[in-house]
Amino acid sequence: MCMSILLASAAATADNPPLPMQIVNLANEVDGVHPGFRAFHAKGVVVEGSFKASAEAARLSRATLFNGGSIPVTARFSDGSGMPNVPDGSPAMPRGIAIRYHLSAGTYTDMVTNSFKFFPVGTGEDFRDLLQAIIASPPDAPKPTKLEQFFASHPNAPKAIGSLPIPDSFADEEYHGIDAFIFVSKSGQRQAVRYLVVPEKLVHIPPEEAAKQSPDFLFDELTRRIARRPVVFHLKAQLAEPDDQTKDASQPWPNDRKVVELGTLTLTKVVPNSLEAQKKLLFLPTNLTAGIELSDDPLPSVRAAAYGVSFGRRSQ
Repeated sequence: MCMSILLASAAATADNPPLPMQIVNLANEVDGVHPGFRAFHAKGVVVEGSFKASAEAARLSRATLFNGGSIPVTARFSDGSGMPNVPDGSPAMPRGIAIRYHLSAGTYTDMVTNSFKFFPVGTGEDFRDLLQAIIASPPDAPKPTKLEQFFASHPNAPKAIGSLPIPDSFADEEYHGIDAFIFVSKSGQRQAVRYLVVPEKLVHIPPEEAAKQSPDFLFDELTRRIARRPVVFHLKAQLAEPDDQTKDASQPWPNDRKVVELGTLTLTKVVPNSLEAQKKLLFLPTNLTAGIELSDDPLPSVRAAAYGVSFGRRSQ
């Protein structure tokens, strides 16, 4: 999958780049080019731990991920900006956790989640247009700016950005798998889900308090916390009902949809060479295992391709 993405990227022409390359190019215009770093979520830290699934997870999906054994994981917490030195307390910025579950025989599956409750847009084309609108809307731009016009035609975009409070810790934030995936049970039953990574407690701080913190306070706090005791999250799934759409990540499902416990994620240490380790890691939302499938949501494939473009560039 990764190799095909990189080959496709290399074959693209400068005059007519594919959508994923356009997105990465625009992200570099928004946040600058920082060699060796991701175009999105540039600032991060790698941790390790384990995952143990619930009995309910095994009923919903035949994935070996949910067999109930202790499965090693590698995860990366991050700030959503493409700037590697962004202050952790910056407002209107998602925080993320990407998780790799190490399965048998060297195989693995990934989950890529962030603190957006839903995504600002539903397609790769609209995400490209959002980045273009941001670039075309400097502080001195005439009103209404291109960004204001974009928000007017995509009303869920400002709502999504407004759903980004600032946590006091990476360990005290809730992360959302904004895209829909399909669980397939042992009997062949199919269930659309969206992931939730839920902390033991949820703690947010006001922007004025965050502004007083050190630029790296989330990373420093996580290092101290995980040295004292494991950081625990509960992996959950929101279950779609038959009439719920699955193709638009900017449209959340109703809050009354059933949420089930899939298992416990226990993170026990920060990787000593985290900066080097994360350069070699490529988390792809399309990197699935049997029992978990893509839905008709177009964003995972666009995201995976854009991450591939970014990986190719930062690996040079």
